[in-house]
Amino acid sequence: MGISVKNLVKSFGTHTVIHSISFDVADGEFVTLLGPSGCGKTTTLRCIAGLDTPSTGTIAINGETVSDPANNLFVPPHERDLGMVFQSYAVWPHLTVAENVAFPLTVKGDRDVAAGVAWALDIVGMSKLAQRRPSELSGGQQQRVALARAIAARPQLLLFDEPLSNLDARLRDRTRLEISRIQRELKVPALYVTHDQTEALSMSDRVIVMEAGRIVQEGDPRELYQKPVNRFVADFIGGANFLHVQRVGRQWQLENGSPLAVDPTTDRDDGRSKIALLRPEAIRLDEPSVPTPTGQNRLTGRVVGGMYLGPHVEYIVEVGADRLRAYSRSALSPGSPAILTFDACDCRLVDDTPLTEARSHHA
Repeated sequence: MGISVKNLVKSFGTHTVIHSISFDVADGEFVTLLGPSGCGKTTTLRCIAGLDTPSTGTIAINGETVSDPANNLFVPPHERDLGMVFQSYAVWPHLTVAENVAFPLTVKGDRDVAAGVAWALDIVGMSKLAQRRPSELSGGQQQRVALARAIAARPQLLLFDEPLSNLDARLRDRTRLEISRIQRELKVPALYVTHDQTEALSMSDRVIVMEAGRIVQEGDPRELYQKPVNRFVADFIGGANFLHVQRVGRQWQLENGSPLAVDPTTDRDDGRSKIALLRPEAIRLDEPSVPTPTGQNRLTGRVVGGMYLGPHVEYIVEVGADRLRAYSRSALSPGSPAILTFDACDCRLVDDTPLTEARSHHA
């Protein structure tokens, strides 16, 4: 059950934006399509919703095929039994909160619209504002109305198209928790589109990373963060430092000749160009006088800047030709020398191959 997308292709004229992608969303699973603007994630969502017509490939919802161009099959959006929340809220300004939420129930011919509206508004905590109009609501409240409208008819599937982009940071945090809670309570499959890696990592059971209309990697958030397949995924999910390395005999070295011990599970010769990935939180940053823990990489660098972030300072440290971000509570001055230490297991080799060359391995 859930969603099944097989070999989906979408072209606009001669321009192909989705290149034969396939994935599933299990019943009750929360899956996020993550990627930069123009990668095809929203077009994929719109094809599933029936707002765009695929060029080829099939889409099934809860076992029923809703799109199959080869057999001239296309089920219109209102017959797909889904709820969708848009980036722009899309609430009708001339209707009250209750009237907005009642719309899908009325279209569906529900026998007890009032009960359905009351249930949906209670879920999102908007019961006391049922008679207000959108102009009397904050942005966060309008988005909760849109969410209530999406779930009112108890759909088989929930779709989210960057629903938090127009909210401020604090409100985004609260609404993320709200959406996750509601989806778990309803136990329906959900597909969420965003370019925000924090949303993807914090909300998802599984994340599908897209680039240039193709799937680069998919997996649970922890796996994607800790074991990205290439530089693009590593850079898009979380803070990332990259060290330019070269193999000399059996060892890896930086371009300045400094030896570098890397995670042995990633040290394999597959013929593709490699770069070393090091997360900022894996680095210990000290003044040169501080003893280095045994069994760790030790690099000498120079502090070129820093940003105070409350719990720590995020420093930019120049190491040879590379600039690395590292977190520390120490007070280090720009221009001062610094020692960076980190475990080999925290320094992973990833593909530095362009997607056009690596797509056959990861698409």
